[in-house]
Amino acid sequence: MPKASEIKKNMAIEFNGDAYIVRDIERSVPQGRAGGSIYRMRMYSVGTNHKLDQSFKDSEMLTLADLTRRPVMFSYADGNEYVFMDNEDYSSYSFNKENIEDELLFIDEETKGLQAIIVNDAPVAIDLPSSVELVIAETEPSLKGGSATARTKPATLTTGLVVQVPEHIAQGDKIKINVEERKFSSRA
Repeated sequence: MPKASEIKKNMAIEFNGDAYIVRDIERSVPQGRAGGSIYRMRMYSVGTNHKLDQSFKDSEMLTLADLTRRPVMFSYADGNEYVFMDNEDYSSYSFNKENIEDELLFIDEETKGLQAIIVNDAPVAIDLPSSVELVIAETEPSLKGGSATARTKPATLTTGLVVQVPEHIAQGDKIKINVEERKFSSRA
């Protein structure tokens, strides 16, 4: 049983007899009172997709829901449904665009290391690797000698994500993105 402070995004917990997937976590440190941090979690019920905002003290013990992680790859999009195929048994998992909107910014046909999170035989989330490789769709032309300076410019990737890249990076280049920080890491 982990403490509330150990819970991360896309983890599944049991709360009030139901399984919830944690979509967002905000940490706050109240002023002028003894005690630790407060973790406000936005959770969605696995069965009904009902939203619940709940606050927990950092030392409060929570129960993890029984979840399975399956290696998957992006297969295709059909309207608002995004289908991922299991790398081992080739079964498919469908996700509503609304539920995985943040993750879609880091996913294209070639993204490796994706995992589908399954709770009670239902796919509830996509877990991303720590870094992904994406292609720059649009950016200003590269500057000669730009690699000698630390200046950056915005670049729009093929998935729609906008990140700051060094001036010497050009349109069409494949780059590595740190998923957690949403930042450029290196050329791929």
